[in-house]
Amino acid sequence: MKPFERLLKYVTFDTESQTNSTTFPSTLKQLELAKYLVTEMKEIGIDDAFLDDNGYVYGTINPSTGLEEKPGFALIAHMDTSPDVTGKNVKPHIVHYNGGDIILNEEKNIVTKLSDFPDLEKHINQHIIVTDGNTLLGADDKAGIAEIMTMAETLINDKSRKHPLIQIVFTPDEEVGHGVDKIDMNKIKVNKGYTVDGGYISIFQYETFNGSTATIKIKGRSVHPGYSKWKMKNACLIANEFNSLLPQHEIPATTENREGFYHLMSINANVEEATLKYILRDHDYKKLLQREEMIKKAATFICDKYGQDTVKVEIEEGYRNMGEEVIKHPELIDSALEAIRSIGIEPQIEAVRGGTDGSRLSFMGLACPNLPTGCQNGHSRHEYISVEDMDKCTEILLKLSSIMA
Repeated sequence: MKPFERLLKYVTFDTESQTNSTTFPSTLKQLELAKYLVTEMKEIGIDDAFLDDNGYVYGTINPSTGLEEKPGFALIAHMDTSPDVTGKNVKPHIVHYNGGDIILNEEKNIVTKLSDFPDLEKHINQHIIVTDGNTLLGADDKAGIAEIMTMAETLINDKSRKHPLIQIVFTPDEEVGHGVDKIDMNKIKVNKGYTVDGGYISIFQYETFNGSTATIKIKGRSVHPGYSKWKMKNACLIANEFNSLLPQHEIPATTENREGFYHLMSINANVEEATLKYILRDHDYKKLLQREEMIKKAATFICDKYGQDTVKVEIEEGYRNMGEEVIKHPELIDSALEAIRSIGIEPQIEAVRGGTDGSRLSFMGLACPNLPTGCQNGHSRHEYISVEDMDKCTEILLKLSSIMA
């Protein structure tokens, strides 16, 4: 089966994760895809495939004869899709792209415009999988799963392809920052691997952001607006003032490459109280700590102005830049670059402007840089992926398994 055929099946499963859930996984519907994957893995010959109680799928591709003692590696992808855009009732279709804009939904005037997404030009004369514009596609990261599964089937059926032990792990809840919260490291038989969760086929990543979350709770005071002079403390306005104290040009919409940011995710406010949620990101850990300190200074300023009980700040560390650990395993970097070059593509090294499961796994004893899947515009109605690029990403995995052997 081709990787794109697998993807078209996987996206029919609604696996959207949720941020404020009290269950694990955060949405139990993720388990439906997990169960399907276990069945498929066993059908292609991964006999030890299983789903654990926390929603993780594990399986092993046994090493080629004579390579039993060779160090193996892991391949990891996540099953959930982002809550930023719904993943329910995904309706994918394939267009032969000849350039220009792609009309996703004529009735609703939803168009993937070349002017907005110039990387489309890389895919002229290719077959692109898109949606009807009402949902995301889910190639982030179901494309990674499809490519791993196709690689696995190829290796199992073609004994001439030599490879070491390869451990497969499919995780839930990566998109909401909990992808490895309950992973069983005792079931991981290797100390290095790759997440297959990247973008364009030439891009290899072994650095991520350092990330933390800041929750700002503001206490106001409601008084009849007709008689409130010098009495009312409007939490809505104080929330706006708090945000104005942060660097206004250090936000996602105005930063790129290795520039960090403050990202205001949500505001829930009325006169009496307000809650702001930020994610803070920087590739340099010291700069991330400076961003956290800026949040605290803004809170101190507001409290000095409106009263010491006006603002409460809660900061939670999310993940670290995996590059600190991956560089201790240079063979992971060298092997990935060689695999990409071996299929006629010059690799580009970029830092992830986000995080992956590898961000935390790398600090849990499993160094995990990130390989491409071909997915573009993740978390968006304009998400798409090229059929031809999925084939190339699968070939990268096959070349990598040979190199690691």
